[in-house]
Amino acid sequence: MKPWIFALTVITVLFACDNEPHVQFPEENWSDRVATMQNTDSMAHGKTYLSVYSQIYSFSQQRKYNMTGMVSLRNLSESDTVYILRADYFNTVGKNIRSYVKKPVFLAPMETIEIVIAQSDVEGGTGSNFLFEWKTPSGCPEPLFEGVMNSMEGALGASFTTTGKRIE
Repeated sequence: MKPWIFALTVITVLFACDNEPHVQFPEENWSDRVATMQNTDSMAHGKTYLSVYSQIYSFSQQRKYNMTGMVSLRNLSESDTVYILRADYFNTVGKNIRSYVKKPVFLAPMETIEIVIAQSDVEGGTGSNFLFEWKTPSGCPEPLFEGVMNSMEGALGASFTTTGKRIE
């Protein structure tokens, strides 16, 4: 066998054995829902905390199981638009690792928007969480923030939910 064919074969086998996914995590593009807010003094204002889990422990603290996180931001009003001012993602040690909202965005009546944390994105770790800041017209229901974490690998599957808690 010629040396260059052997070298090419070895290089091909080495690269084919790479099991690590090469995934980039682009920022959500919500520029089409940027809100122009006026007369905000009369609006209700709040902050909501939501726990999400990029990973959970499996069998012991040394073994982790990766999860896909689906975060829903829901407007419960049939008639009013609500505004999301902030959607920040924090890791287990409390470091802000991603801000999804750069400018206020709107949720139309009864609308849901989502943030998906890919199963391969484990930057958040076992104690990741979101902090949302929002405004609603007076008398409008507060927005609802929920998380659904799931993972299915082979014959194994896990799924659970979390609900946001107003902190301010």
